[in-house]
Amino acid sequence: MNLGEHAFSGFSVDDTAKAEEFYGETLGLEVSELPQMGLPQMGIANGGNVLIYPKSNHTPATFTVLNFLVDDVDKAVDELAARGVRFESYEGEIATDEKGVARNGGPAIAWFKDPAGNILSVLETT
Repeated sequence: MNLGEHAFSGFSVDDTAKAEEFYGETLGLEVSELPQMGLPQMGIANGGNVLIYPKSNHTPATFTVLNFLVDDVDKAVDELAARGVRFESYEGEIATDEKGVARNGGPAIAWFKDPAGNILSVLETT
């Protein structure tokens, strides 16, 4: 038995149609239907998928549910902002600058939310 061979992750949303539009059209990811479940999934690097499932009493996650690794966080923020994505602003330990990027000694990172309020990020790999 190889548990990792067919593993996938998922998170809930309150409206799968809005989620499909956001992930597919706004973020430009491949979104398809998971045949076994009839639910949307988004394709990610290396052939992985993330299931997007409806939940009538959905409560947005209070943590980052998905990180997108990018070579240049500033370029990613600019491109996503041009597509209508609004970046979060934080103070304190994870303070963000005017673009919404935290540059606190670790990799530069910027957080944003999907239409269901789940927290996502673009995270610089260099």
